[in-house]
Amino acid sequence: MSVTDPDVVCCTVHEVLGRVGDKWSALTIARLGSGTQRFSRLRRDIDGISQRMLTVTLRNLERDGLVSRHVYPEVPPRVEYTLTDLGTSLHEAVLGLVQWSEDHTTDIQQARTRYDRTGEPARRP
Repeated sequence: MSVTDPDVVCCTVHEVLGRVGDKWSALTIARLGSGTQRFSRLRRDIDGISQRMLTVTLRNLERDGLVSRHVYPEVPPRVEYTLTDLGTSLHEAVLGLVQWSEDHTTDIQQARTRYDRTGEPARRP
């Protein structure tokens, strides 16, 4: 199989979109866009994320080459996370999605309420 094999490309794209489309990954990338942060700061800044979920998210982002982890030889240990060049290249796109979500939260909630009440989707303009 070659890298240009459509099945391989489709599978890879599916995996990448699954990672960056995950809400915790997107929010973590968005937060790290402002610079290097410690775990505790990320956990405080990402509303609703558990310690375990942040750990899993950071490990996955590190595995994908989007985040780097630096452990300082101190007691107590200090660990910092930073976007890699690859992560930085993704940051702008993710930030756009996060901003769009914030801008349209009310519209989406209204559409959901209307749909749940009437069973009708939003009307075209």
